[in-house]
Formats: sequence, C-alpha cells, structure tokens
Amino acid sequence: MKVIRPIRADDLDALLRMARSAGAGFTSLPPERETLRGKIERSLQSFAEDVRRPGHQRYMFVLEETDTGTVGGCCAIEAACGLDEPFYNYHVGLTVHASRTLDVYSRVPTLYLSNDLTGASVLCSLYLSPDFRAEGVGHLLSKSRFLFIAGFRERFAEKVIAEMRGVSDDAGRSPFWEGLGRHFFSIEYDDAEHIVGQGNKACIAELMPKHPIYTVLLPAEAQAVMGKVHPHTAPALRLLEQEGFRYQGYIDIFDGGPAVEAPTGEIRSIRRARSLPVQIGEVTAGATPHLIANGRLADFRCALAPLMPQRDRLLLPAELAQALKLAPGDGARVVAL
Repeated sequence: MKVIRPIRADDLDALLRMARSAGAGFTSLPPERETLRGKIERSLQSFAEDVRRPGHQRYMFVLEETDTGTVGGCCAIEAACGLDEPFYNYHVGLTVHASRTLDVYSRVPTLYLSNDLTGASVLCSLYLSPDFRAEGVGHLLSKSRFLFIAGFRERFAEKVIAEMRGVSDDAGRSPFWEGLGRHFFSIEYDDAEHIVGQGNKACIAELMPKHPIYTVLLPAEAQAVMGKVHPHTAPALRLLEQEGFRYQGYIDIFDGGPAVEAPTGEIRSIRRARSLPVQIGEVTAGATPHLIANGRLADFRCALAPLMPQRDRLLLPAELAQALKLAPGDGARVVAL
C-alpha cells in the first residue's frame, strides 16, 4: 500500500537518489546531501512549530510503500514565499505602439520583473520515481497536499501557486536562458540552477535587467517556450489544472516555465473535502477512488483507495485504517479523486 507521510531524517538517502535522477530544471531539489539534509531539518522544524499564520515553514512529504518501506516520491509546500528576500517572476504584459499619422498599431508582449506572487503558498519538489509510476499514484502524490492544507488552513496563505519546470533539452540546455539570462551571466544554465537550488535565487534575479524586455528582441526559440512546461512536467500541470489552477502570465526568470495559481479556498480538493468519523468494515462493490487523510499534523497520512463515503460516516478496511493511523471514531478527511 502506498501512503504519503511527512519526511523523516532517515529518508535522506532516498531523497538524494530521487534528486539525482530528476534531471535538469528541478531547482527545488538539488542533488547535494547537505542541502537536502537542511531541507529535511527545516521540514521537521516546521511540523513541530506552533503556527498561527503562514511564515517560513516548509512541509515536505514522501511516498512510501508500506509493505517494504521503500520511498519512491516526494512533494512539499512552502507556507509563504518572499518573506525574507524578494520572490521574482517575469510578468508577461503587453505594450502597445500606435501612430494614427503613420497608420501603425502593434501589440508587443513585454516581460516585467515582478514580485507580485510574494506571500503565496508554493507547491514544490514534486517527484515520482519511474518504478513507482502507476495509475493514480501521481494523483495521490500531488493532491495529498491539498488535504493537508485543508486540515491546517491557518498555516497557509489565501493563494497557492506552483512554479512549473520550463523547457530544456536532454543535455539540460534551456532556450529561454540561452536567449535572455546568459547575456547577463557568463555561466551555464546548470550552474545557475545550482545557485538557485542553494536558495540564492534572489541574488541572480537582482542582476537581471529591471527595465521591461520586449520579447520580440529574444530569439524565436526563447519566445516559443515562454509559459511552456517540460514534457515530463505536463502530467503534473494537468493535475493542477483539474484542481482549478490557471496560468496568469507569470513565468520563471530562468527557464520561462509558467507559474500557475488558485485561491486556496477554491481549490477543488480543498473545497469538496469532507470530514467524517471512521468505522471499520469492508467496502462493498461500486466504490470509487477517493483520497483519504487523517487529521494529524506530524503524523499526517494520506492514501488513495476505493471508498463509498456515507452522509455520516466513512467505512474503511482495517488494513487501510491502520496504514493511515486511524481508529474507529477518529475523524478523516476524504474527497473523490
């Protein structure tokens, strides 16, 4: 049985293995042991804190096969971005040039360096190992975070965003970086990624031009990937779109990948989730896939299983209840997949 749980200190080797296999563009999970150790420690501290409003917390989770203890995926939530240093994106706006005398009218997409997403909660560090990829598992890994947010709303902002990985080739070459970023830095894209992965995104962003950039001055290859996701990231984007996330014109300053966003209370799985008391018993035929989570913080557990929630109770098989650390009478949060 596959279950989502908070990351532990002894998950470091598994996290490093996943970071090394993730490939270029996965800046929130750099393949360096000490950096990852710091991320785990920050997560442990975040779960332990008494939180009244979102701050510098970062909650990290792993996907575990309970029968073997093997970890095959990870995901995280930043409680609020940009609280101690600027959180940069490019906003794709529009500049209009017109002259009635010359009979000229042109609309030019323009990049504006922006901090507009400051304070939002951020979905990040989503990765699923190839040997764990099966029907429904990606849904569990991605959407489990929404049940956690639903259970602890005071810990998160009123808006949730996700910065999606932009387009790069098999060699790690980013057309957007080649067309824009490298003109201001004499380093390769993977070196810029390394700096960002160490938590130094702002120090690079602040060296980027502050004035608007006309996209028509960029190479066609760079223009073509603005707001586009890496093919490996497309399934993750579709899952977020199912939840109500939308692209609103903000892109990453390095690879041009889109930032998608949604008001927290309007996210589908948060809006539709119900809290019901648990009853132990076998699920009858006709059950449909549901996400189910307990109501605990540091002992959070979430799984995907066929269920038939009733108006006043939730019937769970004993094995599933045990994996989720739920006893009869406990409250569980559940939502149809």
